[in-house]
Amino acid sequence: MNDWEVWLVIVLLTLATFIARSGFWLVGHHINLPKRVQEALRYAPGCALAAIIVPDLLLTNGQVEIGLSNPRLLAGLLATAFFLVRKNMLQTIFFGMAVFTYIRLGL
Repeated sequence: MNDWEVWLVIVLLTLATFIARSGFWLVGHHINLPKRVQEALRYAPGCALAAIIVPDLLLTNGQVEIGLSNPRLLAGLLATAFFLVRKNMLQTIFFGMAVFTYIRLGL
């Protein structure tokens, strides 16, 4: 690729990103979503987070590893239990990382 082609791709990708991200901001107040869709969109952040976290907890070297030998899964389950008791996200993050480090290095 020539230099001008690289710059053209950068400019076009910037433009495409700007259009995609600003579309709802510019015309969002003119669009009325059905109530059912609005209710379903409340679950989108949780679903996106689960889609990112669950594979990381369950996969080791591309293989599903469910059991006590998987330190990430065990730390994730203990951190979930900790959060259900304490209801503090920052403490849960520290607790989960401490448990993961202990299991990974201590056992």
